[in-house]
Amino acid sequence: MVSSSHEALHRIFQKDPALLTRTLQRVLHVPFPEPREFAAMNVDLTEIEPVERRVDTLLRAETDEGTYLLVVESQGKKDEDKRRSWPYYLSYLYAKYRCDPVLIVITQNAATARWAGEPIHLGVRGCPSLTVRPLVLGPDNVPVIADAWTAKKDPALAALSAMTHGRGVQAAAILESLVAGLKSLDADSAAVFVQFVDSCLVDPRARKLWRDLMTEMQYFWRHPLAEQTREEGREEGREEGREQGRILGRAEMIIEVLEWRGIPVPDRVRERVTSCMDRAQLKIWGERALHVTEAEDLFRAGA
Repeated sequence: MVSSSHEALHRIFQKDPALLTRTLQRVLHVPFPEPREFAAMNVDLTEIEPVERRVDTLLRAETDEGTYLLVVESQGKKDEDKRRSWPYYLSYLYAKYRCDPVLIVITQNAATARWAGEPIHLGVRGCPSLTVRPLVLGPDNVPVIADAWTAKKDPALAALSAMTHGRGVQAAAILESLVAGLKSLDADSAAVFVQFVDSCLVDPRARKLWRDLMTEMQYFWRHPLAEQTREEGREEGREEGREQGRILGRAEMIIEVLEWRGIPVPDRVRERVTSCMDRAQLKIWGERALHVTEAEDLFRAGA
């Protein structure tokens, strides 16, 4: 089970290697050739000397233009020691496998992304012997996917969007859209992406919203992550029925989304939403909660 955002941010590319080349082509506009085949590789780059060096994820991509080694590094914060290891990774892989390595750094932090993207020059100033230019995926360039149609078209990219942008006022729309995308996948694949997203949501409100959404998806309840949620719910009266709990949870989620977006919720609106037991009606209000400018607009058709 993935327990940290560091692990999730690079392991999503192990789950869907083609997502990595899609982001290179579409997000970073790198003219990377279309791979015919991917293969996971040993991430241990230690030589005979007892100095441990490991990359986060290493993939081999076979293309019509040759073989590439895709080195993915998950970076949570600035780390100059780690940065100094990147030229070694590329040089070692180039010498050992005799094919071109490509360094991709992924982060949730915009400042870290800017730091990671700075070229690394080795040698005489102004005339370096070696220059490393990392390709960086972060909040400034990973697309915000906040509509169901786009999420269904590329669920893996929608998951990466949620992992990168899962905070702030956009989080609710991003997570709601991702649910639609996950429903287009098989249960096992969807469950893996659920776990990756959960591991990356550092905002407690976003994580709660995500877990509330996931309780309605049956495959989630077969996933190990669900056991934690079930344990948390047992002492709160699960005996009253899971269905009633789901309905109440969706009602509370509507209120939370409005408050999260900074929209005041009058008592009359709160009471009407929380007393509603019609799942279909709550779904409509939940979709409107992502866009309305006033709480009362929940109840107006066309809002």
